[in-house]
Amino acid sequence: MLKIYNTLTRDKQEFIPITPNTVRMYVCGMTVYDYCHLGHARVLVVFDTVYRWLKASGYDVTYVRNITDIDDKIIKRAAENQESIHQLTQRFIAAMHEDADALGVQRPDHEPRATQYVPQMLEMIAQLEKNGLAYKAVDGDVNYAVRKFDGYGKLSGKSLEDLRAGERVEVDANKNDPLDFVLWKHARDSEAEEVKWDSPWGKGRPGWHIECSAMGTELLGKHFDIHGGGADLQFPHHENEIAQSEGAHRCKFVNYWMHNGFVRVDEEKMSKSLGNFFTIREVLKKYQPEVVRFFILRAHYRSALNYSDAHLDDAKSALARLYIALNLVPASARAIDWNEVYAQRFKAAMDDDFNTPEAMAVLFDLAKEVNRSKSTAAAAQLKALAGVLGLLQDDQFLQGGNYVWGDITLPAFTMSATGTVPHTSESIDNLIEARTAAKQARNYAEADRIRKELLDAGIVLEDSAAGTAWRRA
Repeated sequence: MLKIYNTLTRDKQEFIPITPNTVRMYVCGMTVYDYCHLGHARVLVVFDTVYRWLKASGYDVTYVRNITDIDDKIIKRAAENQESIHQLTQRFIAAMHEDADALGVQRPDHEPRATQYVPQMLEMIAQLEKNGLAYKAVDGDVNYAVRKFDGYGKLSGKSLEDLRAGERVEVDANKNDPLDFVLWKHARDSEAEEVKWDSPWGKGRPGWHIECSAMGTELLGKHFDIHGGGADLQFPHHENEIAQSEGAHRCKFVNYWMHNGFVRVDEEKMSKSLGNFFTIREVLKKYQPEVVRFFILRAHYRSALNYSDAHLDDAKSALARLYIALNLVPASARAIDWNEVYAQRFKAAMDDDFNTPEAMAVLFDLAKEVNRSKSTAAAAQLKALAGVLGLLQDDQFLQGGNYVWGDITLPAFTMSATGTVPHTSESIDNLIEARTAAKQARNYAEADRIRKELLDAGIVLEDSAAGTAWRRA
């Protein structure tokens, strides 16, 4: 039974889709005026993993992740670059796809661009005006009347009084109330024609919040299952989406709200203003994509993710241990046996609010079993379960880069002439344990085989009354 932490109710709830065996999920995507950073990487990987697990659980999933291709930042950057908005957004959409593909992120079923859904936005704004929740201000903008929507603040837990006193509310003489937010921005004479659309309220362009309400409704319906995004979107963006969508359609908008935690550097949120900002492609110059994906999934999606080279180095070494198990016992492609004990543990972890750290712990236990038993079935199970997380999919992972295993630093990974691989301290200890068990079972042929395997890899075993020690030849 899958349980999801619902930000709206602030607890884990059993997941019951609106339509049996069908899931409709919307995730807020990128505003494409620059290269994606590690915060974006986390959103991409987290909800790709949610998407993968829902499908692995047998659901028919429709996944929508939007692209914001019209925004104040986009207009400003295009003007600075002296290029059209279309040229700017096309370039960074292509870059986003390159980054996502590198990280093993599957393309969503729909990737709507805001500029393609302006008619739907106009329709929703008109409905809000008809319902008494929108008004045209003296400056030509169309604003949402927050105080007229009962329940505003239910997602963020903020009261209207708290919001009114908060620093995020800007005083604007053109608004009936400082809490009101813009639905339609009137056109400025200085803006290019490509960011102006005709509307019943004059030429202009949509506000940011209305974009997701309109695209989500158009592609998934007025009421759908899951809406996700970064924790920074909980307020005001997602709060405003609820107000717009429920205000227009007079029905519940989303059943389960999911938010992933921030990426932090030295315990501070990663941001350009603090100078601790890293793009995905900058990180990929130093680390293989699966290392970055592994690093992201090693933390629970709702917790903070602390970035450092040391953490990525550790992720690299840990991921290498899984690959080494598969190199010791090659795995053929095989469907997951969900009745097997490791798969059941893996499923229990993922069904508990997508607990990837616990699921990955199962992978390491299974890798130990592969090292111990040399079972091809266990190796196939390891590769298949890891594949659900988008891991162990790089056949060349152990063939390049500098890696540290135990106390050995290798400039590049290569197979030995006998087809074996350099051993970590952990894999050596596992083999010693397997050899001891073989001797106790009087399977001396297996014990001798393990000793020879280690000797061929340059590992000498020394037996004594205290046990077995090892050294490098």
